[in-house]
Amino acid sequence: MAGRRVASPRESDDHREASTQRKDARIPTRTAIETRIARFESRLSPNRRRLLQATLENPDETFFLSSRALARRYRVDPATIVRTVQALGYERYTDFAADLREHFVSRLTPYRILKATTDAKRSLADHVRHSLERDLGNLNRLQSGLDAERVVSFARRIHQARRILVVGSDLATSLASFFAYALLPLGFDAEAPAGTGGNLQHKVRLLSRKDLLVAISFGRCLRVTVEAAKLARSRRVATVAITDSDTTPLARECDDYFVAATAGATFSGSYVAPMALLNAIVLACAEIAPSRALALLRQTEKEYLAGPRWYEEAPGRDEATVPIRSGSRAGSRSSGTRGTR
Repeated sequence: MAGRRVASPRESDDHREASTQRKDARIPTRTAIETRIARFESRLSPNRRRLLQATLENPDETFFLSSRALARRYRVDPATIVRTVQALGYERYTDFAADLREHFVSRLTPYRILKATTDAKRSLADHVRHSLERDLGNLNRLQSGLDAERVVSFARRIHQARRILVVGSDLATSLASFFAYALLPLGFDAEAPAGTGGNLQHKVRLLSRKDLLVAISFGRCLRVTVEAAKLARSRRVATVAITDSDTTPLARECDDYFVAATAGATFSGSYVAPMALLNAIVLACAEIAPSRALALLRQTEKEYLAGPRWYEEAPGRDEATVPIRSGSRAGSRSSGTRGTR
């Protein structure tokens, strides 16, 4: 799934209030949806309060539901859902769903993910199967929602770029490093810088309009990655995000973005879908100019077939014999164990 950045939607007063509360705090005291509930509490009947409370307590199971699906889950009429959302000042249900997702992401921590998994009371084997099912679900959503032509368009942009800076921090460093490394053999000047935020800012300042910045982060998005994307855009450098929702800070800040789900059964999240997306992009980059790609890869053909990079067992290492001691029975050997220190 991919999206092109359009004009930013009108930011509501509630969003501004929630985003400006305690700017020095790492986690806001209230999310946008909690701010609305507090403001319009007088409009809510007891039944609507209970409905909203149940929805907020299970955001991971509700933020992706349509209004009809949410109504079925809580066994209410779809009109009740619509009227409840309107009572909070939302014009559209999609705006409510976006705030619900942000509420979910803001409360998501490794501890809560693992606790929810543990509370499910599955057997160990069932935990393993459930984890694989979640990963397969993420892959299926990527496959069904991904616009292949937009992947090709992104690959062409990579071909046009003078340099490609791939930004990813914490666990996303692994994705950034993989993507940059995979582009290098195809002849692209790609780099995934490591180090502090200051080092990253210096790298971004070296970029020009001929370059491209690819930013990778998910959920609430890491500040260092978002700030790198904002700095690049301020310098009119093209920016593309790899993220997990249309509403993440990276999706809002970058020129274009691709969405790959990262929700998983494990507390570290799942990078199966983002890796599959990156693989598809790398393949598109190669197939846009296959003759060029083959010519570059041919240069390393001998090294890959018989080069010193591969480990080889020393011949006869496990077949070393031990001299026969005098007086021993013919053909017998001493202990075959190696001496130890």
